[in-house]
Amino acid sequence: MTQLPPERNDTDPATSDWHAMLAGDERRPGGDQAGASRPPAPQPAAPAAARDASQPMTRREAREAEQRRAAAIEAEERHAAAVTAAEAATAAATTVPSKPDAFDQFAAPSRGERRAETSDQYETERPRRRGAWGCLIGLVVVIALGVGAFFFLQGPITAVIDRFQPAEDFEGTGTGEVVFMIHEGDTGTSIADNLVAEDIVASAEAFTEVLAEADPTPIFYPGAYLMAEQMSAQSALDALLDPANKLENTFVIQEGMWAKNALAEAAAVTGLPIEELEAAAADVKTLGLPAEATGIEGFLFPATYTVDPDITAPALVKMLVDRSFEALDAAGVAPEDRWRTVVKASLIEREAGLRDDYYKVSRVIENRLDPELFDSGLLQFDSTVHYGLGDDSVVTTTDAQRADPANAYNTYVHPGLPPGPIGNPGDLAIDAALHPADGPWLYFVTVDLDTGETVFSATIDEHDAAVARFLAWLEDHPEYGG
Repeated sequence: MTQLPPERNDTDPATSDWHAMLAGDERRPGGDQAGASRPPAPQPAAPAAARDASQPMTRREAREAEQRRAAAIEAEERHAAAVTAAEAATAAATTVPSKPDAFDQFAAPSRGERRAETSDQYETERPRRRGAWGCLIGLVVVIALGVGAFFFLQGPITAVIDRFQPAEDFEGTGTGEVVFMIHEGDTGTSIADNLVAEDIVASAEAFTEVLAEADPTPIFYPGAYLMAEQMSAQSALDALLDPANKLENTFVIQEGMWAKNALAEAAAVTGLPIEELEAAAADVKTLGLPAEATGIEGFLFPATYTVDPDITAPALVKMLVDRSFEALDAAGVAPEDRWRTVVKASLIEREAGLRDDYYKVSRVIENRLDPELFDSGLLQFDSTVHYGLGDDSVVTTTDAQRADPANAYNTYVHPGLPPGPIGNPGDLAIDAALHPADGPWLYFVTVDLDTGETVFSATIDEHDAAVARFLAWLEDHPEYGG
């Protein structure tokens, strides 16, 4: 058998200290000897063979013993903390909250108190952020207000701008030749409007401005004046005041003019009594008018006439009628077709505005007179009602006027063409009467009397919509007497 080694018995102090350190004794060198060491740290259950307490530990065993001692201390501390927390929770659950002690200077501050202590009392409140929807709504509101202000102020702003802007005006003395008529009773304002209508001046405002500045105040005399197109307002005024531009014994019959007004123009220029001219016009056989004619209406051709100072009334009327026959012959109208052609052309002249519309109005007349397309045969023209009433001052008719059968020219109740011409047509109207445009139109209405814009329709619904536009336009232009 193996014999155990003999026990060591070191009596050297240094050697004893060294072995004490290895055994876990905290005895310092040169300190206390036997009986001064700390009680040994708790150790886990020893293996079956217990260690001899007198035998010193190795370095590894000493390190492990120290780790076990630290772990035991940490476990005791955790256990004590858990017990303390449980006792505090039980006390909080069973204690009724009470008002904090005002004199407890050492109580822990609340979250709000800590926030108040750390905040700057002079710091301004930070504005809250607006979300994306808030910004969008604000933008929409601003845009809506801007658009509303624009439309609300557009009229006043435009009026102010127009007030301080110079009136539209041409430059220079113009080009070409235009015979301009000043009628008996014309005023500066009516002359200005007529100058614009003849494209002699650019605007009535420009002419009235130079007229107001003229000194002495100009005096205008009825008659015909040789003018030019697109003259400056000052040049137009100078031309009307220049005696050299006044055409003696010259008058103008305008397209669509009624016969009674044309004879009045001739009387004013020539000095012939209006009664003599009217008597000459009533002699339809001597004048060679169609058999259907009861007067001279429709056969006083629109043109500029210059006559001898000693001309007689019958000679003057004969000259006007012969000029009408010349135009009909030039258009290829046979003598037997003169009457119907002139009647239809007079309707076109009074109803159409723009050149192309002449031929469309001619087609409407033909379509309405076709029983397969329009069974009533009623033309329903306001211009014919006006002629029968002898009133040329308005552009519309009333319900009572349209329902009046006593008016022989009322095409709202009397089918077919009216009994005679309702004015004096020119070359364009005569040509349109002979050559109507192709189209299905049965209705038309001029929706803008200033521009002559006319809407042609094939159905009553389309026409009613166009009439609504015209009535709205009339409300904005009361000067037309609608």
